[in-house]
Amino acid sequence: MVQLTGRGRTALAAVVGGALLVSGCGIVGTGNAPDRQVDLHSMLPERVRKAGVLTVGASFTAAPVVYRNDRNEPDGLDPHLAEKLGALLGVRLEFQDVGQFANVLPGLLDRKYDIAMSGITDTREREQGLDKSGLQANPGVDFVDYFMAGIGIAVDKGNPKGVTDVEKLCGHTVTVKKGTTHDDLVTLQKGSCDREGHPLTIMETDSDTAAIENLKGQADAFVTDYPKAVYAAQTVGNGSLFDIGGPQLQPRPFGIALRKEDQQLRDALMRAMNRLITNGTYDQVLSDHQLTVGAIQNSVTNGA
Repeated sequence: MVQLTGRGRTALAAVVGGALLVSGCGIVGTGNAPDRQVDLHSMLPERVRKAGVLTVGASFTAAPVVYRNDRNEPDGLDPHLAEKLGALLGVRLEFQDVGQFANVLPGLLDRKYDIAMSGITDTREREQGLDKSGLQANPGVDFVDYFMAGIGIAVDKGNPKGVTDVEKLCGHTVTVKKGTTHDDLVTLQKGSCDREGHPLTIMETDSDTAAIENLKGQADAFVTDYPKAVYAAQTVGNGSLFDIGGPQLQPRPFGIALRKEDQQLRDALMRAMNRLITNGTYDQVLSDHQLTVGAIQNSVTNGA
C-alpha cells in the first residue's frame, strides 16, 4: 500500500519482446480458483503481520522502473506493483532509498530492510551468492520474478558510431551503472576488445542520471536495462538526443529479492503476485507505465 499520488506516465512503448513466460527450475506459483480463497495476510510471517509493514530497499535511479517523481515520491513500475501487493497482503510496503544500485543487495543481506525491489535482474550468480570470479561471496538471495527485460544500448542520435550490439562496443567508450549485470557484461567484453587490439573504455557511474550525462559527453554508448534505455531515448531532450543501438539483448526476469531464510515471506509474495496477474491488476499496472510487453504469465521463484 505504497502511497502514489502522482504516477509517472512514461513515454515508453514496446520495451520487451520475446518470451513472456518466466520459466526454468523455479517454483511456479498458482493462480487457480482455490488460491483466490487463501487469506494471503495469514501467509505472512508473524513478525510482518505484527509490524504491518514490509520495508523495501531500492535505488531511485532507474526510471521508469523506480525513481522519484517531481513531488519527491517513490514512482514507477516497482512502487506501483508494491502498492497493489500491499493491498492484497494487508500490510504497507515502505520504500527506503539505499543510494546507488550497488548497495541494494548488500543492504538486504545486512538485514537493513525486509525485501529489495529495484529492477533487479534475477541471475544464478545472485541466487547462489557468487562473485565475478565464480567464488562464493555471500549466501545468495531468492527472487520472486515479476517482469521480463533485456539489455539495451542507448547511443547518440542517428547512431554515428554504429553500435548495435555488445561486440560493436570495441574501440569505444561506454558508460554503465556500477554493480549491475550490465557492468559485468561490459567488463567481460572489455577483455575481448583489449585482446583484439581495440580497447574498450568503461565509465562507471552510481546513477542513470550520471550515465546519461556521460552519454551527452565523452561516452559513445550507455548499456542498461532495455526499458531504461528506451525511456532515455524517448525523454531526454524530448527525444532529440539519443537512439537505441540495435535490438534488445538477453531478456531475463526482474525479481523481488529476499534472504534465503525468508521462505514463508517469499511464498506469500509469489502467491500475491500471481493473484495480481490472474485478477487483471498486474496488466493494468504495466499498462499504466506502458510496459505491457514485459508481462509474464505467472510468477515463479528463482526463474533465472
